[in-house]
Amino acid sequence: MGGTSTMANEIYLNGCTPVPLAHYLKALGVLRLVSEQKDPDAAGYWHNECFVLRTKLNKDELLGFFLEEYRPTPIVAPWNGGSGFFYQEGKTKEKDPATGKKLKTGVRNQPTEATRTIDAMLNGKAQRFSVHRQMIKLCRQALEYCEFQEAPKNEDKNRLLQIIRNAFPDDFLTWMDAALLIGQDKTFFPPLLGTGGNDGNLDFTNNFMQRLRQLFDLESGKADAGAGQWLDGALFAEATASLTTNAAIGQFFPGGAGGPNGTAGFESGSLFNTWDFILMVEGALLFAATITRRLQQDRSGALSYPFTVHNTGGGSGASSQTDEANARAEIWLPLWRNAATLAELKILFQEGRATLGRRPARDGLEFARAVAGLGVDRGIGEFQRYGFVMRSGKAYLATPFGRLKTQRNPAADLIHDLDKNRFLENLRALARKTEAPGRLVSLTRQLESDLFELVQHSAPRAVQDVLILLGQLQRALSLSAKGREAVKTPLSALKSDWVLKADDGSAEFRLACALANIYAKNLPMRLHFSKTGMEKGGKWVWDTESRLAVWGEGPFERNMVVLLRSRLLAAERMQSQDKPFAFRFGAGSGDIAAFLAQSTDDGRIGDLAQGLALIKVDDFPRHLGDRAGYREQSILPAAYAVLKPFFVEDEVLRKLEFLPNDKNIKLPQPPELLAWLAAGHTGRAVALGWNKLRQSGISLPGFPNKPPMPIGIDGERLLAALAMPVAFGELDHLFRSIARK
Repeated sequence: MGGTSTMANEIYLNGCTPVPLAHYLKALGVLRLVSEQKDPDAAGYWHNECFVLRTKLNKDELLGFFLEEYRPTPIVAPWNGGSGFFYQEGKTKEKDPATGKKLKTGVRNQPTEATRTIDAMLNGKAQRFSVHRQMIKLCRQALEYCEFQEAPKNEDKNRLLQIIRNAFPDDFLTWMDAALLIGQDKTFFPPLLGTGGNDGNLDFTNNFMQRLRQLFDLESGKADAGAGQWLDGALFAEATASLTTNAAIGQFFPGGAGGPNGTAGFESGSLFNTWDFILMVEGALLFAATITRRLQQDRSGALSYPFTVHNTGGGSGASSQTDEANARAEIWLPLWRNAATLAELKILFQEGRATLGRRPARDGLEFARAVAGLGVDRGIGEFQRYGFVMRSGKAYLATPFGRLKTQRNPAADLIHDLDKNRFLENLRALARKTEAPGRLVSLTRQLESDLFELVQHSAPRAVQDVLILLGQLQRALSLSAKGREAVKTPLSALKSDWVLKADDGSAEFRLACALANIYAKNLPMRLHFSKTGMEKGGKWVWDTESRLAVWGEGPFERNMVVLLRSRLLAAERMQSQDKPFAFRFGAGSGDIAAFLAQSTDDGRIGDLAQGLALIKVDDFPRHLGDRAGYREQSILPAAYAVLKPFFVEDEVLRKLEFLPNDKNIKLPQPPELLAWLAAGHTGRAVALGWNKLRQSGISLPGFPNKPPMPIGIDGERLLAALAMPVAFGELDHLFRSIARK
């Protein structure tokens, strides 16, 4: 887009804005009509929340075109009951004794406002409505041929639609293709125009003609005295003396559709500018060619349309998860920055799509992911998201769900890891089943909302929030039979990019990383957080018999005690040759000091660790960002220094020259150590460690020649701190403080 030459005039249409939907469609209608009927080189673009029309016309000439020359598109829907082609059944004076209502005659000869509108259009002589009259005649002929005196249904309706498609001129098919699509077995309706050009009891086509009658004399074609002022209001947001009331605009303009709280009383009628409705419907026709050319079939068997996807109840304050059950779909409308002609826009709407990898986006979340991955037309600057949801218990309304910029967000690429083995797809499908466990539904809905946030914002906190939910979901799925049945395999190992993009420089994050990346042969930390197992080749599977998944909902220190006890027993069963505390990344001494001082958010450490444990240990980075807080060393309590060697692999102790370079010399963890710390016998635990170090030949300080006193240190908290790995350089400094070389 954007290949047009510079025009003489750029007219800012302040009445044509991205919100509400009616005003967006109005902008398309203006450009389409001007291009087709007056200036074929006209173009338009979006700037500062309004549509800019680039044309050889000036403002007065633009107004003059619509008032004096505009020829309305023939928009009729003979397949709808409210279209004006069907009379109501007459009534006798007699009443039904059971109901008290007048008996019907069985003859359809009672005119309605809709039929009177059709008759008025047909009997008019204005040249600007000549094509409209032609279409009305053709529709009546088709209905007479089919012998339909009332709106057809099912097979009869499909028969009528086929006749119209095969026999009517192209001028009419443009509207028909925008309103419905005739499939092999059924008729499909794009949500933009309701169900074939009507929204409940509101027929768009007959209302379109009623609005034309308000603006123009059907005999002469001249505009009404107030039409110019209304046009000023519609195009330029100028104040108008009065607006149309007691008429309907349908789903396109929620603020003008009336209903509860729409006025000082309980209910209000619709209130809108007549031109808004006309130009809105004219603009909707730009979606017509899209439907026939961009038809695609998804796995559910439903037909998809460009920029239109299944609703996702998240990612917006105006959208809730409960909206999904009462939503038709959602549509993402493009806002382009460079001037585009009608021909260019037709291509955009014909071929317009959002792709996720090699397939089209199917719902709101996938569309947002595609936008963040630039799987959309490069000329689009933003998308305005709308959902067609039930409001006030009456009708569908096009509710704005927010705006999304088409800018590259590498953080959104992380979500591709969740597509492996269709994990995310299966999880979301499960959450939408009535029999799905409530816990899984709640977590999945929150995950969707957090993924929307991640798509739009690459802040580390957004990545962390997703990681936390992934960890919680793994545990919840492993505990649910229905969950395991729907999601056949656990989440595959995540890439290390999750760590790098989640790094917010906090002590909590570094401590969680340190905890999550502890490993030993066949004993990664992930096994302690959910009932899973790892097969040969690294494939993860559900393991309902697992005795290692001991992490629960309790306090962090208590969970750490249970986890360490389970881990040490597992290492003993596996006959591990070393303590099960290998690691790649270690926290800083300042982080450990903050934890011991109880100045960290322990709950967040535990939550993050569950998600970070999903990352493949071999891919875990050894270093994080060069943060000042991470570089600063802190003096840790002597009691911690004495006991830390029992939570470090002997291999590492030898590399740090804390133990002699002899594999036969080991420093096993005393069985009583964990129990005494967990029971709060911190002094006894430190004394035990001191003596074990001496017995192992470690040269401890000669003065004072006794173990340090752990004053004010809680045993469980000290145990948790000891279990979290510390960076190699920090360990070397720590051990030098207690061991004489």
